[in-house]
Amino acid sequence: MKHITPRELKTKRLRLRNSDLNVQFLYSHSMICIETQHFHLNRILLLAIGLWPYPISKFVRLQIILFSGILTSFVIFQFTAFITTKCTVDFIIKVFSTAIIFNFYVIIYNMFWINTHHVRNLLKQLQCICNELKDENELAIIKKYGYNTRRCTAIITLLAICSILFAILIPIWPQIFGTVLHINQSRIQNQAIQITTEYFIDQEKYIFLIFLHTNAVLCIGGTTMTATGTMILGCFIHACGMFHIASYRIEQAMSTKMLKNINLKNQTMINKKIFYAVEIHRKAMKFIDMLISSFEGSFLLLIMFCVISLSLNIFAVFYNASLGNKEALLLHLSFVFAIYLYMFLTNYIGQEVTNYSNNVYSTAYNVRWYMAPLHTQKMILFILQKGSITFDVNIAGLFVMSLQCFATLTKASMSYFTFMYSTQQ
Repeated sequence: MKHITPRELKTKRLRLRNSDLNVQFLYSHSMICIETQHFHLNRILLLAIGLWPYPISKFVRLQIILFSGILTSFVIFQFTAFITTKCTVDFIIKVFSTAIIFNFYVIIYNMFWINTHHVRNLLKQLQCICNELKDENELAIIKKYGYNTRRCTAIITLLAICSILFAILIPIWPQIFGTVLHINQSRIQNQAIQITTEYFIDQEKYIFLIFLHTNAVLCIGGTTMTATGTMILGCFIHACGMFHIASYRIEQAMSTKMLKNINLKNQTMINKKIFYAVEIHRKAMKFIDMLISSFEGSFLLLIMFCVISLSLNIFAVFYNASLGNKEALLLHLSFVFAIYLYMFLTNYIGQEVTNYSNNVYSTAYNVRWYMAPLHTQKMILFILQKGSITFDVNIAGLFVMSLQCFATLTKASMSYFTFMYSTQQ
C-alpha cells in the first residue's frame, strides 16, 4: 500500500473541497427553489396569518385558533343583531350584505387550514417538476412564469393594502369632519358604525374596542384572501408554464433540422423529446386536477356566496344612494369591486389554462408530424386525441372556470338584484 504524506493528503482534501464547491455552484445555477424564488411574497403573507404549510409550531397553532376565532366571532356578532332588532326586509338585506362578505374570510381561512397538507403536496409536486428541467430554455420558461407569479402577487397585494386602508378609514371620516365642523359626537358615532353588529354592550361607550375588532377582521381577512388567492393563482400560472414547455418540446422535436436527416440517432432523440412533451403535458393536467379536487367543496361554496353577496351589495349600493348615506355607499361599492375582481381573476386564469392546453394541441397539429418516423407519429397522435377534447378547469362538473362562466355568474347576480329591487318598489 502506497504511503500518503500529510502534504499530499492536504492537497487531496483541497481538491475534493473545490470539486464540492463547483458541484454546489452548478446546482444552484441550474435548479430552481419554488418556495424562495417564485412564492417568496406568498410565503410572507401566509406566514403572517399562520397558514404557511411548512413546520407548524405551537405558536402557529395558537395563531390559527386566535385568527379563526376573531373572524368567526365577527360574523356571529352580526347575526346576533337579529335578536335585539326587529326583522324587516331592509334590515335582513343590510345584515346579510356584509355578513356574507366576512363569512368569505372564515371559509377561505379554514379552507387553507384544513387543506394544509394538500398545499404542501402541490408545492412538492411543482418542485419535483422544476427539478426535472435540464434544458436552459425550459428553465427560462418556468422562471418567466415564476416572475409572472411574483408580479401578480405584488400587484394584488398592493390593491389589497389600498382596499383595507380605504375600508378602515371610512368610519374615521365623520370624526375628522366632526372635529373640523364641530358636529355632535353621538351623530358621528352613529354614522361611523356602518356594519350592523350586536355585542350586547353599550356600543357608544366601547366604540373604540368595536373599531379595533372590526379593523382586526379587515386586516386578517384581507390578508387571508390575498395570500390564499395569490397562492392558488401562482399554481395555475405555473401550470400554464408546463403547457408552454410541452409546446416547446414538440417544436424542438419536430424542427426542420431534425427532420432533414432522420437517422437512428435523430429518431431516438425525436422519440425521447416527444415522450417528454407528452409526460409534462400529462403532469400539468394532473397538477390542475389535484389542485381543484383539494378545494372543490370550498370553491362551490365560494361561488354560491359570491353570487348572493354581489346581488345584495349591488342592492345596498342603490338603497344607500337613494338615502344619501355616503359612508355606507362607499363601503358597499368597495365590496362590489372586491367581489368582481375576485370572480374575474378566478375565471380569467381558468380561461388561460384552457388556452394554453389548446395551444399544445395546435402546436402538435401544425408541426410536420407526417415527416416523422411511424413510432413518433403514433405518439403525436396521442397528443392530438387528448387535445381534441378541450381541457377545462371543471369544478364538480357544475362550473367551468372561464370568461363565459364569469359572464354567467354576473348575469345571475344582476337577475337576483333586479328581482329584489323590483319587490321594493
